[in-house]
Amino acid sequence: MAAKMRSPRSTLILSEEAARILKKLKIKKPSVPISDVAEALGAHVRYSPFDGELAGMLVRGDNKQTIIGVNSLHHIHRQRFTIAHECGHLLFHKGDVHIDRGFRINKRDSLSSQAVDPEEIEANRFAAELLMPREMVIADVVDREIDIEDESALKELALRYQVSLQAMTHRIRNLLDDLF
Repeated sequence: MAAKMRSPRSTLILSEEAARILKKLKIKKPSVPISDVAEALGAHVRYSPFDGELAGMLVRGDNKQTIIGVNSLHHIHRQRFTIAHECGHLLFHKGDVHIDRGFRINKRDSLSSQAVDPEEIEANRFAAELLMPREMVIADVVDREIDIEDESALKELALRYQVSLQAMTHRIRNLLDDLF
């Protein structure tokens, strides 16, 4: 008999944890200095060119030293998401090593909607919450009267948060889904 896989933590729990961290670090506006956040959580960020689709990894050493390895060949936005994603693993998941090949940022993608791997779903959701904090994004969308069909406005917002256009588009759609 196969073991039943647990459900991922709720977006609300992940959002509250991200908000707690940002408040503790006195981060009140974008873009979130994600390497500083990782360091504050006890992880050293290291960049290196990785082969293939390897985006990043989290390694917890015997001496309590934790390393987040990031593929230096990837775009800076992908690197930032990778760091935030690995911070999610650091906070929420046990184990010595997490290796992440390609992963998607949309909490409602085909993989996450199937709940195939709750740890990856959580790490992706947490990364979105950390890089594009709920309250900051909502305030920006309202203050700037962002139309999610206006690609130039979305690009401007993505630049402000130092994330990809795809990540920002998914984030706003997911927030709107949650609100309505």
